[in-house]
Amino acid sequence: MQIITISGLDGSGKTTQINLLKNYFKQQNKRVYYFHIVQFSLANKINSFFLSFFKKNFKKQPNIKSVTHATSGQIFLRKIFFHLDKWRFKFLCKKLKKNKYDYLLSDRYFYDSLVNIEYLSHSTWVSNIQTPDEAFYLQTSPTVIMNRSRKPDQGIDYLQQKKKLYDAKTKLWHWKVINGDRNKEAIFEELKKQIIH
Repeated sequence: MQIITISGLDGSGKTTQINLLKNYFKQQNKRVYYFHIVQFSLANKINSFFLSFFKKNFKKQPNIKSVTHATSGQIFLRKIFFHLDKWRFKFLCKKLKKNKYDYLLSDRYFYDSLVNIEYLSHSTWVSNIQTPDEAFYLQTSPTVIMNRSRKPDQGIDYLQQKKKLYDAKTKLWHWKVINGDRNKEAIFEELKKQIIH
């Protein structure tokens, strides 16, 4: 089973490209597993449970905003859950291999979690993670992202700061960089070429 990951800023087009790739492989009769690091995260599952409990019991939708700041305690918890998620991911991969999946396509990966922890803590944090077979960085200008119809609510300053972190990790994590400022079809054609060759 091959693990293919796409990392990048919020709004860079990761989900769009992963879905195009998923459909492409399915047309070739390949077994594909869609993986999203945030949806997989144990912390996110616990948070979702409490939000649904709050909504159900208090008949009120809580005001949910994207996280741009965190306390040292929250960062510590993120690191704990990060390690738990790495452990859970190993079991998921074993299960998928046993069930003869051809690809695990990752919409965001542990790389993105590490960048997020570094952004929130203002310090570098290193953790060993399973190296994917193909790791792509969809390098997209924050200005381009903010001009798209679905732009992230964190704003351009947030995107610019995180882009610096992503750009700095390119060589360290051996990412294949793809220019994300183009239309989705052009990006997908390049993505396919890099995977096939």
